[in-house]
Amino acid sequence: MAKRQIKLVANNKKARHDYFIDEVYECGIVLTGTEIKSVRAGKVSIKESYAKIDNGEVWILGMNISPYEQGNRFNADPLRPRKLLLHKKEIRKLLGMTTIKGLTLVPLRMYINEDGRAKVELAVARGKKNYDKREDIAKRDADRRMQQAMRRDRY
Repeated sequence: MAKRQIKLVANNKKARHDYFIDEVYECGIVLTGTEIKSVRAGKVSIKESYAKIDNGEVWILGMNISPYEQGNRFNADPLRPRKLLLHKKEIRKLLGMTTIKGLTLVPLRMYINEDGRAKVELAVARGKKNYDKREDIAKRDADRRMQQAMRRDRY
């Protein structure tokens, strides 16, 4: 079975640093014609974005899609809320999870799949405290030192 070909457009590295990721969902996104052209050009930022559920629909807020250069008057507002496409069952499950204290919806990455459709990876996440972040950094450092020691001993 061949591996799926995707073109990564935007990645939110800070999300994995600031949050514990519980579940990840793949969502479609509703875009205008000039927005999808900007997305394909890679002019997207999801660093400050988050998602919320409103009237049974999931919306992504704070996502910046730069205006398309040849788009003239057809360009939409770069920071406008955009609708995410999920099944009703998934939306109900997300609504139940986000009502629990401390859980939020954070986009992890945006990509174009092999069919040419824009997708967003949405995560249900819990915020980390400063001591959790320091713990992760210490664990990563210890693993790195162990790997280096193993390489040194091998030769």
